[in-house]
Amino acid sequence: MPVHKEPKYSILSPSYTKRLLFFLGADFLLFFVSLHFAYALRFDFSIPPEYVSHFYVVFFTLTFLKWSSLYLLNVYRITWRYFSLHNAIQILIGHILAATLFYFIFSIDPSLFAPVPRSVIAIDFILSLLLVGGFRLSKRIILEQQNKSITKPMLIIGSNHKSAALIKSSKNGDVPYTIQAIIAWEPSDFHLHGSTIDSIQVYRKNQLEKVFKLFDISSVAITIDLPQTELRSLIDQLTAHNIHDIHHFVILENNTSSLREFSIEDLLARHPKDLDSKTIEAFIRDKNVLITGAGGSIGSEISLQCHRFGAKNLILIDHSEFNLYQIGEKIPSAELHLCNIIDYGSLDQIIQNSSPDIVIHAAAYKHVPLCEANMQTAIKNNVIGSRNVIDSAIAHNVQKVVIISTDKAVRPTNVMGATKRTVELYAQNVNPRNSEIVAVRFGNVLGSSGSVIPKFKSQIESGGPVTLTHPDITRYFMLINEACQLVLQAAAIARGGELFILDMGESVKIADLAETMIRLYATEPIEIVYTGLRPGEKLYEELLIDESEQKTAFESIMIARSTLYDIDRLNEDIALLIDSSDPRSALRRIVPEYSEPAES
Repeated sequence: MPVHKEPKYSILSPSYTKRLLFFLGADFLLFFVSLHFAYALRFDFSIPPEYVSHFYVVFFTLTFLKWSSLYLLNVYRITWRYFSLHNAIQILIGHILAATLFYFIFSIDPSLFAPVPRSVIAIDFILSLLLVGGFRLSKRIILEQQNKSITKPMLIIGSNHKSAALIKSSKNGDVPYTIQAIIAWEPSDFHLHGSTIDSIQVYRKNQLEKVFKLFDISSVAITIDLPQTELRSLIDQLTAHNIHDIHHFVILENNTSSLREFSIEDLLARHPKDLDSKTIEAFIRDKNVLITGAGGSIGSEISLQCHRFGAKNLILIDHSEFNLYQIGEKIPSAELHLCNIIDYGSLDQIIQNSSPDIVIHAAAYKHVPLCEANMQTAIKNNVIGSRNVIDSAIAHNVQKVVIISTDKAVRPTNVMGATKRTVELYAQNVNPRNSEIVAVRFGNVLGSSGSVIPKFKSQIESGGPVTLTHPDITRYFMLINEACQLVLQAAAIARGGELFILDMGESVKIADLAETMIRLYATEPIEIVYTGLRPGEKLYEELLIDESEQKTAFESIMIARSTLYDIDRLNEDIALLIDSSDPRSALRRIVPEYSEPAES
C-alpha cells in the first residue's frame, strides 16, 4: 500500500504570516521614502536642520497609523497577484483614515510634532498612496505581461458584464487567453464603439473584418445569446478565418464563470421559449414515477429531470445491467430493476409493488438498420413490450402513462417506425379505464446514443472521410434535455388519448451539418463520401401525418388527430404480426401507410 507523503516544508512556502511580514516591511520602506520625499519637495530638496530632528517622530507616528488602518481594512490579506480596484479603494480609505487621525492628534497637542509643516502630511498622503498602491499593482502588471507571451490572442463577441468578467479572468491568469478586442454585436451596445472596457478597445459588429486585420486572432469567446441563424453566420465567418478555438463564456449559478467550448450542438439547439418549469414541477413533485428504458439516452435524461423536479420515488427499469448501473450511480435513491419489458410477469410485479403515479415508457429499439436486420426482435420489444407496459399500468390504475414515440412513425419506411406507429394506435384506442394514456412524438435528439454527430466527430478526428448516406437527407434535431422537458410538459397538460407532437423547428440538411462540422473541427481538408441510403432509411422525416393538429397552450406542443382502430381487431392483428412469416406485410396490415423507401 503506497504511503502518503506530506509535502516538504520550505521557508519559501507561502503563508499568511510570511505575506503579512513581507508587506509590513515593504510598506515601512515605502512610508519612509514617501515622507522623506514629501519633506524634500516642501523645502526644495534642502531640509532645514530643525525639521530633521522631528522627522522620525512624525514618521513612526504616521507609520503606526497607516499600518493599523490598512490592517483593519484587511489590506494585508490581499493576494498580491489578484490586486483589484476594490483593493485600491481600501488602500485609499486606509490613508484617509491615517491622515485624519494624525491631524486629530496634532490638533490636540501640536508640540508633539513641532515643527512640522502641514503641507508635508498632505504631500506624504499623495506619495504614500501612489507608492503603496503601485507596489501592490506591480505584480499584476508583470504577470499580465508574462501571460501575453504564453497565451492565445482572443476576441470577445459581445460587450456586457460577462465580457468584463472574462477580461478580468484573463488578466488574473485564470484563463490561457489574452483579450485583444471586443465586438459590440447587439445594436443596443453600438454606442460603446470607440470606448474601452478595462483598457480593451470596443469595435462595432460591422468592423469584424477590420479586427481580423488589426490583430492576430486565434480564439473567440461569445458572451451573448444569438439567434440560430445569426450564430451560424458568425461561425461561418470565424471558420473562414481558420478560427476553430471558439467558446461560450457563461456565468454559473454560484457566480463562478466558465469558458465552455463551442459545439455543433449549439448551432442545432432550438431553445424553445415556452418551457414551463413550474408546470413540470407541479406534475412531478411528490409522485412515484416509473421509467422504462431508464438507462438509455432519453430514459436517463427523463430520470434525472424527474429527480430534479422532486419526484417522491423513482422506479427505474432497464434490461441493460451497465446502463441501469450508470443511472443508478447518478440517482442513488432510485429503485433499480433489471427487467425486460417483454416479460409481462416480471414487469407487472414491479408495477404492482411500486404503485407508480406516473409511468414513462422510453424503452425501445430505435436503430433503424438493426431493427431491419432483426425484425422479429424489434417487433417483440417495441410492440409487445410497449403493450405490456400499457396493459399493466391500466391494470394497476396508474394515473398517467406517457409513451415516447418518434417522427419515424409518420408514413414509416422501416420496421422501427412502423412498430412505433403501432404502439401509438394501441395507446389511442385501448380502454384506459382509470388511466390517462398519452404519446409524445419528436425527432432526433442531440447527444443520444447512435447520433450522427459523435460519428462525424470521430471521423473528422481520425482524418476522414466523413460518410453520409445521401446528399439530400434531412433530419430534425433538438437538445436532449429540452426534448425531455417538453415531454414532461406535454404529459402534465394531457387528459388522456392525445398524441402530442413536439415542434422540432426547421429540418437540417445532414450534408450541410457535415460541412459545418468539418469547418468547425477539422484542421485539414476532409472528404465527404456518400454511401447510399441504408435499409429502411428515408430522405426526410415528418412529424405530422396531415395538417389537422390542434394547438395547445404552448407553441412547442401540438396535438395530432386521433386515429380510430377497433382494439379487438388491433390485438388480433398484433397476434398475427408476432406469428407471421412475413412481418412486413403484417405490419402494413396495421399501418397501411408503411412502405419501403424507393431506391436512391
